[in-house]
Amino acid sequence: MENDLRSCLVLTTWPADRPIAPLARAILEARLAACVHASGIGMSVYRWEGAIEEAEERQVVLKTTRARLPALEAHVRAAHPYAVPEWLVVEASGSADYLAWIAGSVAG
Repeated sequence: MENDLRSCLVLTTWPADRPIAPLARAILEARLAACVHASGIGMSVYRWEGAIEEAEERQVVLKTTRARLPALEAHVRAAHPYAVPEWLVVEASGSADYLAWIAGSVAG
């Protein structure tokens, strides 16, 4: 059980021409993450289907626990306009108070 409560950061992107607030609010209301942080608009240059592409996107960081990852990923994938959205998970360590806040925020 303790392993399920480990905090992690999820990195994803979101198209600049689509509002991020409705997705962020839905994630928080479902208690899938404690915080959704979306940065300003930046340029992504990447290879997709054999071509080099460019897109304006926001970098999004979701703070959650390992236990909530499957449901969070399903929610983001269902809402995301990309066929293959960025989904990178990084184990997080930090102050005990902050990690407890994350765990408490996603507890059902």
